Amino acid sequence: MGSVKIPKDVIDMYNILICDDDKDIVSALNIYLQAEGYNTFPAYDGNQALKVVEENEIHLILMDVMMPHLDGIHATARLREKSNVPIILLTAKSEDNDKVLGLNIGADDYVTKPFNPMEVMARVKSQLRRYTSLGGQQKPEEEESGALRNGGITLEDATKTVTVDGEPVRLTPIEFDILHLLMTSPGKVFSTDQIYELVWHDQAYGAENTVAVHIRHIREKIEIDPANPRYIKVVWGLGYKMEKV
Repeated sequence: MGSVKIPKDVIDMYNILICDDDKDIVSALNIYLQAEGYNTFPAYDGNQALKVVEENEIHLILMDVMMPHLDGIHATARLREKSNVPIILLTAKSEDNDKVLGLNIGADDYVTKPFNPMEVMARVKSQLRRYTSLGGQQKPEEEESGALRNGGITLEDATKTVTVDGEPVRLTPIEFDILHLLMTSPGKVFSTDQIYELVWHDQAYGAENTVAVHIRHIREKIEIDPANPRYIKVVWGLGYKMEKV
């Protein structure tokens, strides 16, 4: 499948890759996304998706899980080796293990089929807001915001960067938002439902596993020993907190 490069002078709109082996789903999402003003790129398996990303500047990916040749799980894993572009998985199954598996390999969010197109649009907009903010496209007034510091962690909200003991740490937009939330109120315990609602801006139905997976990813990046965390502590039965260091 061929793809067309977008000239630099017209990359004002967001470019979204839609990858699903069901062409009707790709066509339907294409209609909804273009109606919202997005540029769309179709792909029908993981290999095609990787090719589109290599040849174009993609800002968000909608990725089906079950596809021929290269499925969404393996495609996401390969994409995460080079990019933090938001990835929303489209899964035909509702079991928690499918959702957790997708989050484990680097997806930012998921939508279960059959899905409401308006829900997909809301999740797309939410992820794009985080991605463009993390990429440094802040408004001028945001650039004046200060840094958050705790122990060896420094979080710069203006530049959306995090360092641990002076070393830069690469976080996904969701991971950054969770860490920012915890660091703004060190010592305060946030329940998993509160974290989900404040970060995802959505109702927290079955959010525990989703939040737990992202917390584990953050710990792996900021903790010397993730199994015995210094910073992000679990308060059993209540939630998580940023320990004052």
